[in-house]
Amino acid sequence: MSSWPSFAAALPAWLTVLVCAVSGACCLHRACTAGRPERGPAGGEAVMALGMAVMALPPGTAPWGARILPVLCCGAALHAVWLLRRGLHHTHHLVGSLAMAYMALAMYAVGGHGGHGGGAAAGPPLVTGALLLYYAAYVLLGGARLVAAGPAVSAAAGAGPGAGRGREDGEVARACRLAMGTGMLAMLLLM
Repeated sequence: MSSWPSFAAALPAWLTVLVCAVSGACCLHRACTAGRPERGPAGGEAVMALGMAVMALPPGTAPWGARILPVLCCGAALHAVWLLRRGLHHTHHLVGSLAMAYMALAMYAVGGHGGHGGGAAAGPPLVTGALLLYYAAYVLLGGARLVAAGPAVSAAAGAGPGAGRGREDGEVARACRLAMGTGMLAMLLLM
């Protein structure tokens, strides 16, 4: 029965891993089936979601993470800076990459996953607070947009197979972004 308290303490982390991994799988599927213009953003979201799943692993599950995650997240941030040349709509990817790099560096400084519920302050509270506000607003706005989109039933749905697929794919993409934002918010709260 002594393992029950440790399982209960790790449950939020495992749920975050699950949500991020499923979002990553959906984004990866979208990247494989989408047309050329949507393939890049869907692939980037897949990498971000799967990286978040790895980052959210409970303490002691992945001892290599404290050394490798900061390097990978900083690389993702540099890639997001490169994407900014195509337009400011990539700013969210930059914020997300920098937030992941920040959390990975904070975890490394504390000694690996110490910031995820370990009780230790894992970064400057001002930076953590600003990221919390950003992701809280992102999740609320994303949820409102998803609800406002309504059901995926369109007038052309009866026209044949795949007639409403474009709208459904857009809603899946929004739902994945919302799940990733929620996962990021949960990880920041656990710092």
